[in-house]
Amino acid sequence: MSDEEEHKLPDGWERRKSRSTGMPYFLNRMTRESQWDMPGAPSTSAPGPSSSSEHRKAEAAALPREVHCRHILVKHEGSRRPCSWREDKVTRSKEEACALARDYRRSIIDKEKTFEELARIYSDCSSAMRDGDLGRFRRGQMQRPFEEAAFVLRVGQLSHPVESDSGIHIILRIA
Repeated sequence: MSDEEEHKLPDGWERRKSRSTGMPYFLNRMTRESQWDMPGAPSTSAPGPSSSSEHRKAEAAALPREVHCRHILVKHEGSRRPCSWREDKVTRSKEEACALARDYRRSIIDKEKTFEELARIYSDCSSAMRDGDLGRFRRGQMQRPFEEAAFVLRVGQLSHPVESDSGIHIILRIA
């Protein structure tokens, strides 16, 4: 079997790449549902009795319609707008921004500082004035990598650094 035949998708499906993880996933063009596993049947077919399809249904049902998150944004010179309320011109590299985000995350996990304290002091987003609180939002309201990360977090869970066009984020889901 050739590589092309081996990777041919059933009708109605398309392969996409997650912006947040870089991993491939599969989108059902009819239902707009996505999954990590290679689909085994055309999108017009009813799912079979496999446990993985039941698991995907349960996961899809468990995903919230909206989430409430806080975040800490660390901008870098390649950010969409490399300026913030904290500084007129952001000159740090992307690598430096990632290192800062990892350090902030470690400080939170080690209970050296609270998320809110770090957001107020270091976040390059104006939400810093609200302890990083972005309020509630639904799908389609945030940049895709940020959204993908936020919607898979459990309440109280802290993300690893997430890259978007705005910069590097640490996200805390609060509801």
